[in-house]
Amino acid sequence: MNAISPILLACILFSAISFLFFGYSCLTSLFMRQEFERYGLNQYRRLIGALQIIGALSLLGGLFYFPLAVTGAAGLMVLMFMGLAVRIRLRDSFIQSTPAFFYAILNLLIVLMLLKTFG
Repeated sequence: MNAISPILLACILFSAISFLFFGYSCLTSLFMRQEFERYGLNQYRRLIGALQIIGALSLLGGLFYFPLAVTGAAGLMVLMFMGLAVRIRLRDSFIQSTPAFFYAILNLLIVLMLLKTFG
């Protein structure tokens, strides 16, 4: 069995902790409620928050069963590319769009590193 590299572990932990926070914020934060209204996606705010938490927990569970990590990272990657598309559609600034792009690429790299290590 291949061992997980320290870099991959750090990426997984960083993404998982971030998305636990983001998901919780989607569910509880007034700011996030206002942002989702601005996006025109308020009816999906709770679903997206729940998906972010599920993705984060999948990343953490994937430390013990790697297909969970692949699934979680792939799902978070899709969410973030969709978030980037929303930001582009709204003509948000580069700075406003950077986090969605960063997390999409981070989770893409996690998927690729996991597949290279365990696939």
